[in-house]
Amino acid sequence: MIPVKTPEELDVQRENGRLLAAVVAKVVAAIRPGENTAVLDALAESLIRDGGAEPSFKGYQGYPAAVCTSLNEEVVHGIPSASRRLRDGDLLSIDVGLLRGGLHVDMAVTVPVGEVSESARHLMESTEKSLWCAIRVATIGNRVSDISHAIGSFVEGEGLFVVKEYVGHGIGRALHEDPQIPNNGPPGCGPRLAAGMVLAIEPMVKVDDEPTRVLDDQWTVVTGTGGLAAHFEHTIALTEEGVDVLTQGGA
Repeated sequence: MIPVKTPEELDVQRENGRLLAAVVAKVVAAIRPGENTAVLDALAESLIRDGGAEPSFKGYQGYPAAVCTSLNEEVVHGIPSASRRLRDGDLLSIDVGLLRGGLHVDMAVTVPVGEVSESARHLMESTEKSLWCAIRVATIGNRVSDISHAIGSFVEGEGLFVVKEYVGHGIGRALHEDPQIPNNGPPGCGPRLAAGMVLAIEPMVKVDDEPTRVLDDQWTVVTGTGGLAAHFEHTIALTEEGVDVLTQGGA
């Protein structure tokens, strides 16, 4: 069953989304060649706690950090490390969530480190555009798979491939709630979207069509061929007035 939030719960998630967007903006501003990913993790955790919230990811199923920092061929769940320094030309995906007032929000961006290749920029920009394609169809009365189809069809048209092993999800009292939202599939299937649903839509896109694999750390997911990947995510709320992108912008 897909949880439906009350107006009061939506207000809390809306406030949380503004805080998370502000945190991500400050972390992105700190990304530069030579920096290590543990510094970015510490910055994000400090900002989250200063805002009266807790990092959603830290300790979740044993995950050791507040942020996932995934570089280049790493799709998701990369673990921050003081020994992992950013280099000019890298693509870095930052995925972070927070919990405040009993409710989670979740957000991801992919950021170029210095100057990146044209193919890397195409991947990054196409992934972000696919997210907005999905948000446009996430309207009351449509179905969950309409979101999936919007992502997959756009990505395919860009000559790229979605990650099939990991999906978007509902979010609220739990970090991961129903429904699961794959990043590809036919339209017109699955539950109907209704007012009060809150969804974390997160296209993960790569340059190859090989299955992903998990590294020995049991967390970091990488592409099958070592090719680049990108990841964008927003938490959105469905309302009678339209889609509210909770993690867009920040104070």
